[in-house]
Amino acid sequence: MLELAVLALLSESPMHGYELRKRLNTMLGTFHRFSYGSLYPCLRKLQTEHYVTADDSSAANRLGGRSRVVYTLTAEGKERLGALLGEGGPSSWEDEMFGIRFAFFGKTDADVRLRILEGRRGRLEERREKVRSALARTRERFDSYTLELQRHGLESVEREVRWLTELIETERAQAPATGPSIETSTELSTDSTPPTPSDPGGNGNEVPPAR
Repeated sequence: MLELAVLALLSESPMHGYELRKRLNTMLGTFHRFSYGSLYPCLRKLQTEHYVTADDSSAANRLGGRSRVVYTLTAEGKERLGALLGEGGPSSWEDEMFGIRFAFFGKTDADVRLRILEGRRGRLEERREKVRSALARTRERFDSYTLELQRHGLESVEREVRWLTELIETERAQAPATGPSIETSTELSTDSTPPTPSDPGGNGNEVPPAR
């Protein structure tokens, strides 16, 4: 999860650790809070795997401040990022991972985006039915506050299902057409020679003019 987010951010520009953490929490803080305790081990692992390089920045300022290590994505890192963005299996449908995948949909191919959205919707539809069944079975055993909490959870799931359905419809509407384009068909029609009146089939056999 963190590997994808770090590689995706570094694909935009080199960054030092403080800036990376700030960007991560600004972009993904709704889903997960990132600490230095998780970020730096991830960066060291990415260095070991040659996905990023680490260099001292031009350095300590003239007042004697500490230099900062700047992390840069390598060619191998770009390939790794492409592979991660191409994955659209069940792990990307889960609560925590879906938020991160969605945050980088702009870097993800359309078919993968659609696969993730459909998978996420299916996962939530399963959850919705389980919550409904649980409410029906246990309604009499819960007090009014617990019931309200359960209803709130159900409404949240239903709201996200509707949102996902809208996104899926938008993705499908934006998908390129599989048939020939209107422009191509028009061009072909323009280039064709119309049949002569004496030859309705347009087979090219002309009748000589009457004398």
